[in-house]
Amino acid sequence: MAQRYGGQFSPGASRKARDQGPPPTYAGARVSPVGARANVMFVPPVLLAFLSLGAGASGLALGLAGAGCWLLGAWLLRDGLKAEAEYHQRKIAHRPAIPRKLFSAALSGAGMTLATLSGDAGLVASVIYGIAAGGLHVAAFGIDPLRSKGLQGVDSFHQDRVARVVDEAEDYLKEIDEAARRAADRQVIARVERFRTTARELIRTVEEDPRDLTAARKYLGVYLMGARDAAVKFADVFSRSRDAKAKDEYLELLTDLDQSFGQKTKALLTDTNTDLAVEIDVLRDRLQREGVRLDRNS
Repeated sequence: MAQRYGGQFSPGASRKARDQGPPPTYAGARVSPVGARANVMFVPPVLLAFLSLGAGASGLALGLAGAGCWLLGAWLLRDGLKAEAEYHQRKIAHRPAIPRKLFSAALSGAGMTLATLSGDAGLVASVIYGIAAGGLHVAAFGIDPLRSKGLQGVDSFHQDRVARVVDEAEDYLKEIDEAARRAADRQVIARVERFRTTARELIRTVEEDPRDLTAARKYLGVYLMGARDAAVKFADVFSRSRDAKAKDEYLELLTDLDQSFGQKTKALLTDTNTDLAVEIDVLRDRLQREGVRLDRNS
């Protein structure tokens, strides 16, 4: 007997069916903070090392040293841009422990000084070129965040607690993503990215209201640590055997984790709304006792 096929996105599908579907894999996607400008910084050290080959012994040594400074500076710049992006995306964050972008600017200036010295330029001119290069580097990429940030009205002790838990949770999520990429399966990578998005929603909820930390700490600590361990074991097995059963079981685990974290986030948001409603009712009662009449229909 013929049977009409229908699905979530078929014509005539109900709104409820569409709403109950999983979120798209690109939901919460973030653009990499390392753009073309930062990647171009790897080109000058290669050119300098190549051009120094025919500059004699002293020119070669100075050129290679300058190229090394530029290469290390470009690497630090990439890490600095990533750390700065993480800092700006979070409500509560410590300033980067190492000012990578400032060190990158200093290495850029040092590399320029050595590069001009390898071309028989004078010391004074080389230093001037180096200072100019460091200044242009700062103008192009800026400096690192120099202060920690938090929420107003929340004491530093609770902010530090939240920051430590969030840092640990982000490390677990990063390791889960690395394990998924090591498994080299597109479906697994996309599913892990969706779970990371859901987990980050819970993290942002805790950051916005540190009082939720106690209720969510097990999710951001024990559960994510277990998810990290499972991801590493799956990557070890799947990269060797490409076992379809192991993949199905891991995808099922990710689905359970995604639903569990999503439900916890909704529960925390519901509790927050309840607290707000209670505070509004208490405020209304106080105003009415003071003789202020409020129109509830307005």
